[in-house]
Amino acid sequence: MIKTAIALGVLVTATLLMKKSGMSYRQSVLKTLYPAIMWTSKASGKKQIQINKNNAAPAVPFYTLTAKDISGNDFNFSTLKGKKVLIVNTASDCGFTAQYEALEKLSHQFADKLVIIGFPSNDFKEQETKDNTDIVNFCKKNYGVNFPLMEKSIVIKKNHQNEVHKWLSDMTMNGWCHQEPAWNFCKYLINEEGVLTHYFPMTVDPLSSDMITAIKGK
Repeated sequence: MIKTAIALGVLVTATLLMKKSGMSYRQSVLKTLYPAIMWTSKASGKKQIQINKNNAAPAVPFYTLTAKDISGNDFNFSTLKGKKVLIVNTASDCGFTAQYEALEKLSHQFADKLVIIGFPSNDFKEQETKDNTDIVNFCKKNYGVNFPLMEKSIVIKKNHQNEVHKWLSDMTMNGWCHQEPAWNFCKYLINEEGVLTHYFPMTVDPLSSDMITAIKGK
């Protein structure tokens, strides 16, 4: 235990001394510690995956949803017909922020069949205090993000929850799932017919076998 604590202290100190350009000290440390965070949470993440086992159809069509992208333009979900869609609530100062990199790789791996959409929010411990412009710059500079980002909004069940996450977390709308995001980087997978098929917690890596299997599945 003592050796582990010493090693961790050395790692954090080294990270502080090598602060990454475009990142705060906190962000640099979290990015360095990300592999350890995912390793310790791997088992719990698998248990929290939710699946639409009965293939329940939504009462409110997914393709009627709309949002504002991070530049303030209208984004109509009707343009996503025929593609799988992975919706992720994101933040810049979270232990899971390094998932941006994995999400970008996933978007390239399945470029022909998957659209990833990020929804920045400040709902968890003030971990996304940036404005829309700074969020875009941070994501592109540090993680090369090119998949669509929506404007910063509320993703949990309270006043002014965005329309998309209201649909994702209300079983009377999506047909079966009542799970709101438990933290930053929770993921919802919608199939080519607009049916919500999976909920993945933040502890499931975007490049995990569970995610890949779900995307490849029918």
